[in-house]
Amino acid sequence: MGRAAASDIAAALRNRLARQDSVRMVFAAAPSQAEMLDALAAERDIDWRRVTAFHMDEYLGLPAQAPERFGVWLTRNFFSRVPLGAVHLIGQESDPDREAARYTALLAEAPIDIVCLGIGVNGHLAFNDPPVADLHDTKHVKIVELDAICRQQQVDDKCFATLGDVPTHAITLTIPRLLDADRLFCVVPGAAKRAAVEQSLYGPIGAACPASALRTHPRCTLYLDRDSAPSQLSLQAPARA
Repeated sequence: MGRAAASDIAAALRNRLARQDSVRMVFAAAPSQAEMLDALAAERDIDWRRVTAFHMDEYLGLPAQAPERFGVWLTRNFFSRVPLGAVHLIGQESDPDREAARYTALLAEAPIDIVCLGIGVNGHLAFNDPPVADLHDTKHVKIVELDAICRQQQVDDKCFATLGDVPTHAITLTIPRLLDADRLFCVVPGAAKRAAVEQSLYGPIGAACPASALRTHPRCTLYLDRDSAPSQLSLQAPARA
């Protein structure tokens, strides 16, 4: 699944770089993305020097170099492995509101071409948790309080030792900001995600399952494995929905 997604992302990158001077991408930071990122870093014939990278969310309250920070994770697992033209990490301003404004301005400098994302156990996109996720948010970047299921997922993913270690607040790109990109590549492995995937594909589109908003995007590809795929789906390899 990770290799299939990376192959498609690489093909989209090559195609865009053949047609335009640069590409702007947003990445998710999570163990669910590790295999895809590893395969993407190994892809050949991509001029990464013409690619600008962003990421979609970050914890508030952790030290700058804490290994749990998403910017640190992405730097270790991907950003340091390819010669990117520019990397914009969230969390450079000490004041969260100023940081949200700074990152909003960076994102607004030019269109976002590609977003590489996943779906949370509770159906979240980035840190837009149900039931307070706003599918019509007027903000592009905002401060949010994380719900208990989202925080527990970070423990289950072995990113933190205990629930008490997980920050309660974060800064995140909003759902409209993510869906404003031209192409979305959504990688969702594992049985823990099956219920969220099912609701995303077949449930009502709304805040109860924020990832259901992906169905409104005309150019989103969803990558599942046999554990994460709902029983209604008949999968082939590679599996794309």
